[in-house]
Amino acid sequence: MQLDDLYRRVIMDHYKNPRNRGRFEDDVVTVDLNNPTCGDRISLQLKTKDGMVEDARFTGEGCSISMSSASMMTEAVKGKTIDQALDMASRFSSLMKGEAVEFDDYEELEALSGVNKFPARIKCATLAWNALRKGIDEDK
Repeated sequence: MQLDDLYRRVIMDHYKNPRNRGRFEDDVVTVDLNNPTCGDRISLQLKTKDGMVEDARFTGEGCSISMSSASMMTEAVKGKTIDQALDMASRFSSLMKGEAVEFDDYEELEALSGVNKFPARIKCATLAWNALRKGIDEDK
């Protein structure tokens, strides 16, 4: 199987079977963002405590890239420190710029590496990550 085929399958799996889709009932940090150029919308909720991302959930609508990226992001940051989550967001931005980045802590993110070949789709892939940064900043 070609690497591109594997990556496409990972992306479609997260799109069709999103992880952490839903909302928390209790008081949590909530960030709503949208990408007006393509209509992607996300509402990200973060549970943080003692400098850790305890849990993350999202709802929204959008293309397979934005929704799978949100699914992967919520999986990747759960149980990480705030600093680790921000570092991961920074590395993801580098990946979107075409830089060689590895995610030993959550390798499925590398499936989105091909997005950088399509500049119009980079905003789709980074929407959830921008919501994460905003949510952490608002939680301070």
